[in-house]
Amino acid sequence: MNPYNPIDHVVIIVKENHAFDNYFGSFPGVNGEILPPAQDPPAGGDPRHDHAAWLERAAHAVKLQYGEKDIPAYFSYARQFTLCDNYFTEVASQSEPNHLMLIAAASPIIDNASATRTYQPQEPFNIPTLPKALERAKLRWATYGDPGFSYFSKITELQRSPHIQPWTRFDTDVAAGQLANVSWVYAPLDLSEHPPYGANARQQTVKLGSQWTADRVRTLGRSALWATTAIIITWDDWGGWHDHLDPPPLKDTWTGGSPSKKPSYANTQFSYGPRVGCLVISPFSKRGISKAFHSHVSVVKFCEVTFGLKPLNARDAASDDMSDCFDFKQSPLPPPS
Repeated sequence: MNPYNPIDHVVIIVKENHAFDNYFGSFPGVNGEILPPAQDPPAGGDPRHDHAAWLERAAHAVKLQYGEKDIPAYFSYARQFTLCDNYFTEVASQSEPNHLMLIAAASPIIDNASATRTYQPQEPFNIPTLPKALERAKLRWATYGDPGFSYFSKITELQRSPHIQPWTRFDTDVAAGQLANVSWVYAPLDLSEHPPYGANARQQTVKLGSQWTADRVRTLGRSALWATTAIIITWDDWGGWHDHLDPPPLKDTWTGGSPSKKPSYANTQFSYGPRVGCLVISPFSKRGISKAFHSHVSVVKFCEVTFGLKPLNARDAASDDMSDCFDFKQSPLPPPS
């Protein structure tokens, strides 16, 4: 363990599909843009948000915004703890590549995996992961999510792991004081904040989904684990919503193939993707707005530094570790109110 860091438990809560301005652009003091109000559920359904949509975002990104009345818990956390307004997704595309980055600091794909997307590798992916690094160090990890679906099962070395648990187990483990050193937590689809589609197209997702997150945070805050916990809440991808801090910084380009339809992906931006929100909730959070550059891989690096692990690859080796979000010498903050 890091002797200068009292954190024993990192809880990474990953929600779905909202760019920074779409959620936090109206929060006082941020680098944000005020946009017209969005409906819950969105009137236009689920905006396109794969890499092709990102390449065409100037014409098609949805310029609407949720505010404090829609996500009151998130605004409350931003006032009490740390809100990052310079935090970017790792991949300029949709869910799966960004989820892989939060698990492994790597993604061999640029769009969600599919048998029809032959321009990129197929599942499962043979990449080193943070969970296995924790295991080798005799540390514990767990993921809590949809019992029928997990991105962890899409990675060869994590398939069939007993640490892949249903999300309903999270509160039980917290109450029992049995939380792992690192936990990844995912809501069921209808509470993930992903815009609804299909049979659920008229269902509210933003307000109900943010309340689901608040319930998990409240459970942790009321437990004996609070004193040694860091909760990081972020959103996997931009979801097709506009963010005015565009384009994101260029780290590297896509070297794989392209879909048969235009636009071509050849040599287009792979990393970074658009800004999303990130809240850091801990007794040791620095209150205020973090202006330092962060990305999804910064979360992986924070876990590595906290638990004394070596980097998985060059990407996390070069990443920041979110240290500006913490002050481990301060008087510990109380749980969120």
